[in-house]
Amino acid sequence: MIYTLTTNPAIDMNICTNSIERKLVNRTHDVVYSANGKGLNVSFVLKHFGIDSKVLGFFGGFSGKYIIEETEKKGIEIFPVEVEDTTRINIFLNDGEGEFKFVNAGSFVAKEQQKEMLDKMKSFNDLDYLSISGSLPPGIDTSYYEDILKICEEKKTKVILDISSPKLKCLLKYKPFLIKPNDEEIADIFGIIVRDEEDIKDVLKYLHEQGAQNIFLTLGEKGSYFYNGENIYYTSAHEVKLLSSACAGDSALAGFLSIWLEDISSEENIEKALKRASATGANVAESNAIGDLKKVEQYMKEIKVRRVE
Repeated sequence: MIYTLTTNPAIDMNICTNSIERKLVNRTHDVVYSANGKGLNVSFVLKHFGIDSKVLGFFGGFSGKYIIEETEKKGIEIFPVEVEDTTRINIFLNDGEGEFKFVNAGSFVAKEQQKEMLDKMKSFNDLDYLSISGSLPPGIDTSYYEDILKICEEKKTKVILDISSPKLKCLLKYKPFLIKPNDEEIADIFGIIVRDEEDIKDVLKYLHEQGAQNIFLTLGEKGSYFYNGENIYYTSAHEVKLLSSACAGDSALAGFLSIWLEDISSEENIEKALKRASATGANVAESNAIGDLKKVEQYMKEIKVRRVE
């Protein structure tokens, strides 16, 4: 079973406006409220593609209750840890020319609740995969990642990491099954500037040598690369008009996992998974929140995968 962990979930409010003017009433349209959070998005998109998963996370207040209820409505089992603070609400506003992002820090998670989450993980007998996504909320130190990975190491759980924390560099010693950094995170965390494909090949091999078993490197509109220790693949991006970047990266990861985990060694399977990842990310980027994902199959036909080496 795949479990997803979101330590810092949110309700995302996606809104559009024709313009933004100070001291005036700015009218909005196409408002979409959605239960979100990095790992939650992975579970939601996996469900769309017919893959079951279970959700872990910290939730509090009316907004936390809303996310739990929306997750259950989708037929996804959720194991919430309740916190006293209210789960955050983020705002993504598009004025027709570009996107503004207003992201809050999140609710405080006390030591007792952190331990409760770890105890839950220890109790699961079907923790085959754990996908950890997103930021840490106030109260949780980056050492918490190591607490989680030590449990996974004992249970032989395959860990998928999609985090922007500098701690990622230290976590590679635990040999995560898959990591999904982007080029900005490579620069911020590892101090490596990616300028061309030769740089990308070098950084993929470096990350693998440091412990990452598989690397899915995303470059936004420039496409993505995947390396499994044997072969490097490049996938083109499908061009769309950006409406909201919220959820796009998480959805792309879920699209990839939904096919790749069926047979991680098959080249045909890898290429199909990469196409679905790119198509899913593009379709979500042109939508408010995750959207309906109705164009994924169409976009997959237009996306190219090239074996680099």
